[in-house]
Amino acid sequence: MVDLRVIDDPASAGVALDPMRSRLLSELRTPASAATLAGRMGLPRQKVNYHLRTLETHGLIRVESQKRWGGLTERRLVATASSYVVSPSALGPVAPPQNPARGMDRLSASYLVAIAARIVREVGQLLRRSEELDKRLATLSIDTEIRFRTAEDRAAFSQELTGAVATLVSRYHDESAPGGRCHRLMIGAYPKPEEPKAKETT
Repeated sequence: MVDLRVIDDPASAGVALDPMRSRLLSELRTPASAATLAGRMGLPRQKVNYHLRTLETHGLIRVESQKRWGGLTERRLVATASSYVVSPSALGPVAPPQNPARGMDRLSASYLVAIAARIVREVGQLLRRSEELDKRLATLSIDTEIRFRTAEDRAAFSQELTGAVATLVSRYHDESAPGGRCHRLMIGAYPKPEEPKAKETT
């Protein structure tokens, strides 16, 4: 089981988003049989088997082991990933553009979302390819938080960060390097959503 799998097939995305099948995927983070799942979920085994066959057809679950009990074979199934992300490419022609720079305000929230969508789409494709080749995909991620005192500080930080990135890019970018490989670099910032307040106990 991998940590995360990106779903880019529209049919598979529809299957994973179905509430019942989504719950089955959650339950199958650890191997279980159809009978066990039916008991947990309070559903007829026949109905659970129907959903499991659909999930298996789309590669969202797989057989982990099989045991024979008399004349019957019990299959224990497990999800193919701990969690899933639906790629924007599953939306087809209504997905965000491949190149968000065209016709979009670079300071808008829509542009940031379009960039994030491109990351999911492209890294998902690269990740699937690296799994097929059994090779590690080299990436870089930086995730942090910063609390600005004022809007002026935020603007000054943005200006300094832009200058620092431009300096680093000019130092390390080599258009003609033999065997070199082009990488995308994206830096974004947005107000952190408020976390739900814990309920007070009396």
